[in-house]
Formats: sequence, C-alpha cells, structure tokens
Amino acid sequence: MEVAMNDTPIFGTADHNPAWRGRGEASRWPCSLTALPKMIAIWRQRIYFRRQLEEMAKANPHLVDDIGMKKWQVEAEIAKPFWQR
Repeated sequence: MEVAMNDTPIFGTADHNPAWRGRGEASRWPCSLTALPKMIAIWRQRIYFRRQLEEMAKANPHLVDDIGMKKWQVEAEIAKPFWQR
C-alpha cells in the first residue's frame, strides 16, 4: 500500500505548549478573565507600596531601618516591576 502525500497528517497544528495541554480550548490563557480585576488590584498595591517605600527612603532613611530593611533591599524592591513579587 502506498501512502499519498495528501494522506499524511499535518503536524504543524498540534498544541506544542505542555503547560496548556488538557485544559481545553476555552482556557488557553494562563489566567482567567474573572481573576483579572484581582490581579490588577495586586499590581496597584505593589506600585503604591514601592512608591511609598521610595519616598520613605529619600525623606526619612532612619525609618527604613525601623522596618527591618537594609538600603540594598529597599533599592532592590523599588527596582522591581509591578508584576514581580
């Protein structure tokens, strides 16, 4: 039996992302749309916290010591993007 070129399966359409396998077509995004408002609220909290920390470090550096952080820790925290913990 000879296999014609048109009878071969198309491999390029397979789902190659193992993290999303088995989750179905409806949930291809890493997070659901219902979780989006909560995620945005968390991002806003991080932005607010890092801005407050930056202001505190500039205006009252002795308060940074009171909360138990070193100068390098404050700088590292301020440098993080809002989506990073």
